[in-house]
Amino acid sequence: MKVEVLKENLKLGLTTTERIIGKNLTLPILNNVLITTEESFLNFISTNLEVVIKLWVLGKIIKEGKVVVPVKLFSSFISSLPNEKITIESEGNNLKINSESVKTHIQGYNPEEFPIIPEFKNSDFLEVDNKKICQGLSQVINNTSSSQTRPEISGIYFSFSKNTIKIVATDSFRLAEKTITLEKPLKKEYSFILPQRSAQEVINILEEKEGSLMLYFSDNQILFELPMKEVKHPQVQISSRLIEGEYPNYQDIIPSKFKTNVILNREEFLNQLKTASLFSGKTNEVKVLIDSKKGQVEISTKNQDLGENNSTLPAKIEGESVEVSFNYKFLIDGLLNIKSSEVAFDISKEDGPCIVKPVGDFSYLYVVMPIKSI
Repeated sequence: MKVEVLKENLKLGLTTTERIIGKNLTLPILNNVLITTEESFLNFISTNLEVVIKLWVLGKIIKEGKVVVPVKLFSSFISSLPNEKITIESEGNNLKINSESVKTHIQGYNPEEFPIIPEFKNSDFLEVDNKKICQGLSQVINNTSSSQTRPEISGIYFSFSKNTIKIVATDSFRLAEKTITLEKPLKKEYSFILPQRSAQEVINILEEKEGSLMLYFSDNQILFELPMKEVKHPQVQISSRLIEGEYPNYQDIIPSKFKTNVILNREEFLNQLKTASLFSGKTNEVKVLIDSKKGQVEISTKNQDLGENNSTLPAKIEGESVEVSFNYKFLIDGLLNIKSSEVAFDISKEDGPCIVKPVGDFSYLYVVMPIKSI
């Protein structure tokens, strides 16, 4: 292999693919990146056996081939070089790097030792706006569980129906659901559970990019592919193993009837919760008193060692007065994923699930359990 490539393109390929690389002592080959030539492109591939990242950059292919080298070493070295054209050339299993100011080589591995990367030939697929998928993942990703006994809720649940995609995450104390409306109806329904780390990589790598995202399905894998704008060719692919098991029937816990409905300013509510959190105890408890007669919400916390805090904010209230205790972190997490100026805060009962959702946006809801029911 011999290729001429700009430093910025080389750096992009390495920094993207090194994201999932740790220090694997049992399988040292996983600490490397596989670099191959493909038409006018360099293809960078990394894997941790759960996630695979592929990224293509333009380069002048003088001689085709492939090489496997330690990705973190190669990436750090390239970062130290000036912005200029770089020539990389394989010599056996090693890689020679030449520029105007530097000549060096990095010891590599036999490319045949690199893990086999799954293919998605003849797979079902759909096309959806990339920004919508990344935004949906961002709004739910922090609500997964770290439980080893219930792996199904450690991931993000995707449900594809005729006209919508629902993206859901829960840790059994709170739940977030984002609904994306599809422009073209699906011919077939799908559902799968994506590992939380894989979802995070999709966000980190793709969230700033524009365009349509292609999703390819197989029995135990999913592939996210963002095409290039200039030519009909993939720009980046992220594939992941899926979590086996049935996702809980989460819709059963979303209440449909409420004793109290509240609309209040999101920013004020969020700021008062943050202030109240300074005085909370080990359980992170904050009390929320909804006073329908006064038309206000009172937020209070008390700590024997620190003191106490009480604050109020005006609200539009329908229904009964009620006092409910929450883990303030759960309420704050929900509010941070809402961008509307006002939020609806609906309470089913003192010890039942409550809903926080943006006013005027029916695509997102956040369910949180009172602290008394934990």
